Amino acid sequence: MEFTEHSIATVDGPRVYVRDYAPQGGPKLPVVCLHGLTRNSADFDEAAPRIAALGRRVLALDARGRGKSDNDSDPSRYRPDVYCGDTIRALDMLGIARAVFLGTSMGGIMTMILATMAPGRIAAAILNDIGPVVDPKGVARIASYVGKSGPFDSWDEMTAAAKAAQGPLFPGRDDAFWRRFVHRVARERADGKVEFAYDPKIATTFATPPSSPPPSMIPLFEALARVPVLVIRGADSDILSRDGLAAMKQIKPDLAVIEVPGIGHAPTLDEPEARTAIEQFLAKVE
Repeated sequence: MEFTEHSIATVDGPRVYVRDYAPQGGPKLPVVCLHGLTRNSADFDEAAPRIAALGRRVLALDARGRGKSDNDSDPSRYRPDVYCGDTIRALDMLGIARAVFLGTSMGGIMTMILATMAPGRIAAAILNDIGPVVDPKGVARIASYVGKSGPFDSWDEMTAAAKAAQGPLFPGRDDAFWRRFVHRVARERADGKVEFAYDPKIATTFATPPSSPPPSMIPLFEALARVPVLVIRGADSDILSRDGLAAMKQIKPDLAVIEVPGIGHAPTLDEPEARTAIEQFLAKVE
């Protein structure tokens, strides 16, 4: 499905890229898709057209330093609160006052932050394998590779590396899955080498361990819990544990939950279980 492309200037300089999928029918509230730490808007290249076919405009953003968005000359600004400010500005420029937010991992954290920064913007939310309680084992795994891989000499070499590193998260997937996976997360450079489609300096966040524990995200989820929320969890996730999910249910007893079997962090949203859950959830949101 075709989409319109936008490049929107942020308040401090870098331009952020947005894919804009027109709704087929409607009008219904649009859906804003926010990707994970090392990913970009291409993560939603199958989910976004399906949602647009339900009669909803879909906007998928590249956070600064990812995909087709500009890198930031100041790596200290690679933070979710800054990305949230960029998101609000992009939505203002595109005339979106209120929407359903679909956030994967970091994008889900952004959604929770936005629930405190701009609560009127969020009509409902879908959190993909993330919650206010994050398993430190998963954080350590992610920190071990962010900004430390590549470039690779070819797409085949990168595909093999991605499969070796992340194969346990997506067991049993065929070669077509891994080729599609790599083309979503990587880009070819002018010299023919292939690299991950993000600024390696986004790893600055993990470079120095914090001197004190990070603030609790429970208040962020409590703010989000005022609206309908669907959580999609990979059954083998090392980011959103079952205990973490239980904590969310204590705060929001009517939380909608779907677990995708045989998947770690995070479901691609192409799985039948995830697709059905998203369609059923959106059917209840005008």
